[in-house]
Amino acid sequence: MIRREISGKRLLVLDTNVLMHDPTAIFRFQEHDVFLPMVVLEELDRGKKGLTEVARNVRQVSRFLDELMSRAGAADIAKGLPLAAPASVSAEFPQTQGRLFFQTRNLVAALPSGLPGTTPDNNLLGTAIALQQDHPDTAITLISKDINLRIKAHVLGIHAEDYFNDQVLDDVDLLYRGASELPEDFWDRHSKDMESWKEDGRTFYRITGPDVQQWLPNLFIFTPSGDFNARVCRLEDERAVVELAEDYSQPRRTVWGISARNREQNYALNLLMNPDIDFVTLLGMAGTGKTLLTLAAGLVQTLEESRYQEIIMTRVTVPLGEDIGFLPGTEEEKMTPWMGALMDNLEVLTQTESGGAWGRAATNDLLHNRIKIRSLNFMRGRTFLNKYIIVDEAQNLTAKQMKALVTRAGPGTKVVCLGNVAQIDTPYLTETSSGLTYVVDHFKEWEHSGHITLQRGERSRLADYASQKL
Repeated sequence: MIRREISGKRLLVLDTNVLMHDPTAIFRFQEHDVFLPMVVLEELDRGKKGLTEVARNVRQVSRFLDELMSRAGAADIAKGLPLAAPASVSAEFPQTQGRLFFQTRNLVAALPSGLPGTTPDNNLLGTAIALQQDHPDTAITLISKDINLRIKAHVLGIHAEDYFNDQVLDDVDLLYRGASELPEDFWDRHSKDMESWKEDGRTFYRITGPDVQQWLPNLFIFTPSGDFNARVCRLEDERAVVELAEDYSQPRRTVWGISARNREQNYALNLLMNPDIDFVTLLGMAGTGKTLLTLAAGLVQTLEESRYQEIIMTRVTVPLGEDIGFLPGTEEEKMTPWMGALMDNLEVLTQTESGGAWGRAATNDLLHNRIKIRSLNFMRGRTFLNKYIIVDEAQNLTAKQMKALVTRAGPGTKVVCLGNVAQIDTPYLTETSSGLTYVVDHFKEWEHSGHITLQRGERSRLADYASQKL
């Protein structure tokens, strides 16, 4: 899919990074034709080796191209191959009217001085210019994830666009937040037909009215005054059953010694402590308490309530600065440097334990036996039973990686994804195409999932001010 800045049918020149990012990209352009320069095929060949996500995508692209060409002769290739998706993925794509063209002769046009044609990017630009010259009546568009290549293309008069099909939303501000403030006149318009009852010590309401149709399962609703906080349990046509939220800000209702410091933290603990919710996503800037709340809820449900056998924590190993190189030891020892957030929060949680230094040491030993650190690289093919899985820095996962990880969950397992979409370190991922954005948007209507965007930093006044001003 592309954004229609130019009307009518086009010839799209694909950059290598588009196919490396999404191997099904060639089937997603509907009525438009696709052109693959020879330099792209060369780069795909160089990127096929290895166990990385990119290498797997490249190999999948090669299999798609091989299947498209399996019954084609030279004449068929010259006039373009019909872009019919293979049977294995055809259900995902609409019937396309476009054709796939390969570069069969030298098309590199003369480039302006200072842009040598020997580099792959400039070779691609020269190919696009030559296509414009050979087909003056056809709109040529270069599709690339590389912003610098798109800038050079625009400078040279080549129409270029980003690949938008992986974007979940047009704007990250449209992302579901998990909580909604009720209008001032809400009770005036909805109290007439409202029912209320108590069940197992919990208070429920059945509400009927126009606003109910906009609600989603496990959405938190609250009044401007803050005296009413509830969770949408289920939707029944034009009615909704809501339950008063537990108040984890009270000293008597702590979670492993941790109390909620604001409304969103309280909602997060309601989701984390609810056994009927299997998948939780928490978004928020640094210092909002995502990891601390998640870990505290996991410890209570694993060690005190025995709801889960153990806690598994993982994250993408994308460094903030220069990579420190090879790390010796076992899988857990290699992952330990990446788990500073886990260690910092465990230190906070064990400080609440009584018994002095000996008591804290015994607690630390117990915690390290029940908390496992695992690498995402070894998740494929596994099934986790009765586990509490924490995925930290989930904004650095692609949609495909997120799907591969969440589908590892077996019976009795809860998955919690944490992240800040404003801090993405993975190349070619953006706020609107991150795997974390993808799952928040796709799980928001499922009754066994919940999401909250944490608003206020609680780490320290220094961290809170830095997050806002720097």
